Amino acid sequence: MKQILIIGIGAGDPDHLTVQAIKAMNRADAFFLMDKGTAKGSLIDHRRYLCEQVIEGRDYRFIEADCPERVRDVPDYRGAVEDLNRDKRGVFEWMIGEQLQDGECGAFLVWGDPALYDSTIRIIEAIAAEGRHAIDYQVIPGISSLQALAARHRVCFNGIGRAFQVTPARRLAEQGWPEGMDSVLVMLDAQDTYRHFTGQNLTIYWGAYVGSADETLIAGPLDEVAERIRETRAELRERHGWIMDSYLLRKRP
Repeated sequence: MKQILIIGIGAGDPDHLTVQAIKAMNRADAFFLMDKGTAKGSLIDHRRYLCEQVIEGRDYRFIEADCPERVRDVPDYRGAVEDLNRDKRGVFEWMIGEQLQDGECGAFLVWGDPALYDSTIRIIEAIAAEGRHAIDYQVIPGISSLQALAARHRVCFNGIGRAFQVTPARRLAEQGWPEGMDSVLVMLDAQDTYRHFTGQNLTIYWGAYVGSADETLIAGPLDEVAERIRETRAELRERHGWIMDSYLLRKRP
């Protein structure tokens, strides 16, 4: 039997690692790293750095593979993601089946929390269910970028007694403001979707690379700061080659 750990490592700050995550990392014999290219090489480097900081008194190794790419700008978004997860599953099976020995423990270090817009749990669940590989797996939660964002802006997700929604920007653009919500937390926005909601008396709390040395925060009435956020996002993307940001939109009283 092989043990698989799916460990949430937080939004970037090493202090975001929970005690449970640190204990789990100290159980692992190997860490699976998915290389997403030179532009996102810092994400791989950060995982290596976290291991160096918290693992004590035991040997461990890294098992590396190239991460498949999702086909973008296609009408069938769900189909593209399912194709990506199928390709990832093939890579996961190779790493687990060929590179991890029976009785060993291997770990995936997932940015933020594994349950929030990440497919690692689904892929490992499918591999375990098929039964070709004798594995058991455990999920260790982490601090998500949304939690870190709210903490850095010193705000709550919701108003008193009110609901909030977490959504990818694509759905917000397609469906508009969700009925009955006064707060919407938005992830995976490649198109500056918040700009569609100017003139609606909203406040935005925006952050990029939250918890890292490159953290950038902007907050204020959406009508006043939307253009500054757009310009800042473009400059950061150009500088780093990628951007990881999220934001909270809230109706103003």
